Amino acid sequence: MARQRVFGIRLNPGGALTSVATALWLAVAAALPAAAVKPVLRVGVVDGAPPCSYRDAGAWRGLAVDLWNRIATREQLPYVVSEWPSVREMLEASRDGRLDVAVGCINVSPDRLERYRFSLPFQEDGLAVMVVQSRLDLGRSFLGALLTPTLLQLLGGYLLAIGVLSLLTWRVEDYAQQPQTLSGGRLRVFSKVFQVLATGPGSNTLVATTRGNGVVLMAYMVRIVSASLLVGYLTVNVAREVQGTASGGIRSEEDLRGLRVGARQGTVSEGLLNELNTDSNDAAITIVPVTNIRAGLDLLMERRIDALLGDNLQLSYLQLHAEVKGLVPSLALQGIRPESQAFAYSPRLPVATAERIDQSISQYKRSGLVSTLRQQATELGSTPRR
Repeated sequence: MARQRVFGIRLNPGGALTSVATALWLAVAAALPAAAVKPVLRVGVVDGAPPCSYRDAGAWRGLAVDLWNRIATREQLPYVVSEWPSVREMLEASRDGRLDVAVGCINVSPDRLERYRFSLPFQEDGLAVMVVQSRLDLGRSFLGALLTPTLLQLLGGYLLAIGVLSLLTWRVEDYAQQPQTLSGGRLRVFSKVFQVLATGPGSNTLVATTRGNGVVLMAYMVRIVSASLLVGYLTVNVAREVQGTASGGIRSEEDLRGLRVGARQGTVSEGLLNELNTDSNDAAITIVPVTNIRAGLDLLMERRIDALLGDNLQLSYLQLHAEVKGLVPSLALQGIRPESQAFAYSPRLPVATAERIDQSISQYKRSGLVSTLRQQATELGSTPRR
């Protein structure tokens, strides 16, 4: 039985084999019986879409690429790889029969489903919006949220309640006639009573009567309630203010109108922006084409775009691996219009071959391999070398 190999030979963008690769394949094919030579699948990949597909030190890597390699090995499918400049061109090449399989985290949107042939989906993902803010802006936002009238009112109310309880303790325990007051002064002793009731430690040393213990208990309840109110306020209001600043004020897709938004050409992200521009007479979105996700982050850092729209997984990966100084990248929106992701097939790909690929995808999803590959692709140690 002839030994099968899986080929990962790089092609020119047009899809033609280089002379060396051609000679190599012809030599191998000539040495094998005609019945043993399996058709070589033409596989297309797009660079610059980590963690799904990217080139690292000359080798193709990523979630989609690793999954395809597993499938091709399992099903003994020889193939050659060609690089394509955009997802749109790669999909058109698969539809025209210039490619057999387009490999990537390709969104199966309704309009694409009408035009292209897809494999069994291997995962689902939505779109996300990335923005960047300076640490100084976030710090100002945090301080601004702290110095609000509501917070000052809460603190003032707490201090007023402790002041009233301090006066009550003074009267109940008759501090005016105690030796420590006569020797140390009224103001000094009263401030000590106030401090102890406000902070808690040592409050048992302030009183000696039953009524005094009741006042101390009331002060304890005031501290507990006030602390709960302050924590609740800080958690809800301050966090909301800082998050609003970090998101650049983008809380829905409609907030993208009038902004400069980067998106990879030929992707569903670009399609969504075009749809938003078509469906409204409001300020149009300025769509800035980006060659890859990393280039989009560079445009954000240079303030040449206001936001970057892309796959949730890809932007989360970029946020995790971003190396920025003085800026904080954040995902203002996540999970926008989630869709299945799959490979694309040529209409001419034999049904039997497509079924074998689909069965492998199903098996790898069921065994948890797809989840494992996704996790490995997004780990910190998976940063591609540039």
